[in-house]
Amino acid sequence: MSNLQGPNAFADDGRTAIERVTEVQSHKLADNEHELENVYEIERVVTTILDFGYEKIALQFPDELLADSTQVATALKKRTGRDIYILADTSYGSCCVDEIAAQHVNADFIVHYGRSCLSRTTRLPVLYVFGKKTIDVSHCHEAFNQLFGHNKEQPILVMYDVMYAHCIEDFVQQVQESNYTNIIRSFVRTETNLIPLKETDEGQQTEAFTSGRHYTLPDGITIEDCRVFYIGDESLTLTNLIMTLNKCKFYTYNPKTRAGRQETFQVNKALMKRFYLIQKAKDANVIGIVVGTLGIASYMTILSRLKNLIRRTGRRSYTFAMGKLNIAKMANFMEIDCYVLVACPENSLIDSKEFYRPIVTPFELEIALDRSKEWTGEYITDFQQLLSVSHQEANDELQELFDDDEPHYSLVTGELRQGRRYDTQNHEFSSGSTTLVLRNKDTSVSNVLTSAAGEFFASRTFRGLEQRIGETEVSYAEEGRLGTARRYDDEDI
Repeated sequence: MSNLQGPNAFADDGRTAIERVTEVQSHKLADNEHELENVYEIERVVTTILDFGYEKIALQFPDELLADSTQVATALKKRTGRDIYILADTSYGSCCVDEIAAQHVNADFIVHYGRSCLSRTTRLPVLYVFGKKTIDVSHCHEAFNQLFGHNKEQPILVMYDVMYAHCIEDFVQQVQESNYTNIIRSFVRTETNLIPLKETDEGQQTEAFTSGRHYTLPDGITIEDCRVFYIGDESLTLTNLIMTLNKCKFYTYNPKTRAGRQETFQVNKALMKRFYLIQKAKDANVIGIVVGTLGIASYMTILSRLKNLIRRTGRRSYTFAMGKLNIAKMANFMEIDCYVLVACPENSLIDSKEFYRPIVTPFELEIALDRSKEWTGEYITDFQQLLSVSHQEANDELQELFDDDEPHYSLVTGELRQGRRYDTQNHEFSSGSTTLVLRNKDTSVSNVLTSAAGEFFASRTFRGLEQRIGETEVSYAEEGRLGTARRYDDEDI
């Protein structure tokens, strides 16, 4: 889960912000030209650019790989003669493709380097180059045998960090040669809007898609029957997979520490924490929709879906687009009872006590507001899975589900809560000349619009400086004091 650090409790003179040093762990993957060719797959990128005739190429690097960015850009420029642009400091998470930054330079092709959440995009073609972290495949095979050697017939789903995708073919071959009969390999897509997915083998029926990884289950085997073996370091990817496939036992191999183990991640405790946030969202009257991505496909569709859900339940929603989550900015909107974050699966689970309001996912908000749905332990972090036909049909019936104003029992406060219902229908006025409106004796239109911000402002004890209209004597404008941000001119230091 994502952990964010907030500002100091008390403000200072600004020196802290100026003198702050940003610590970035730089990982230079290539020490020479040969390694550069291999790790960053220069030949594959060049071939793709020339074959498809792209002219302006944007190279998106995470901060930790920027040390190699100029060498990669120079090599591509030399071989293709195309315009090359380096993108850094992404608007959102570095795992997401930053189509907005690429459009600023009118790029027609993006090469995304490093770890990726593999979220589907729609605007521009994307080629993923994950990099190739070192791993001892033979030792990984030995660790696998120690974990599963007692039962070689059980179904095992092999998943991995994308930066170890280069070794999976060799690893799976070694495992199958050791007489394991039910090895299910997952695949990651290395391009978007470029080349269609390969067809699956015949005789295999059930195809699944989780966290950007697709795999095919043999006949008669469900995901609950499988053990999951994950190759990679501890990361948001692993956390997301454990939360999503929470009915499976997880085993991991860390190439850095060369250790294989069964994960003891307390899934039930983590799910109960998310269940608590769902209850907080159920008690919320005003919900803020935070846009955490502008590049993932269908993000506008899920935004409309959430607004429709909130409106039909009589609640009020506000939409925020602020780039990366900022604790200080979000604290300015105290009238918001709960936030829902629309982001990629790996950046959706926010676990931080420094936020003043709970932050939930679109899936959690639907559980909270839709009385026809119950918490079953199933967990979805990818909002695109919510846009299926069955979910859409359920969403169309929300109008009938929330016509009543019955109070609900809050598991947070232990009391019956009568939610505040905002009449959103009154905001939709007709422009026709024959529309009837209510007027007072002065022929002024009589219509009061409820505002969550206005109600919160009215409840505050301090509302700013008093205006004292008509009481303050009017005076001519006079020249004020002169100086810099450091001091006034008439002050002595």
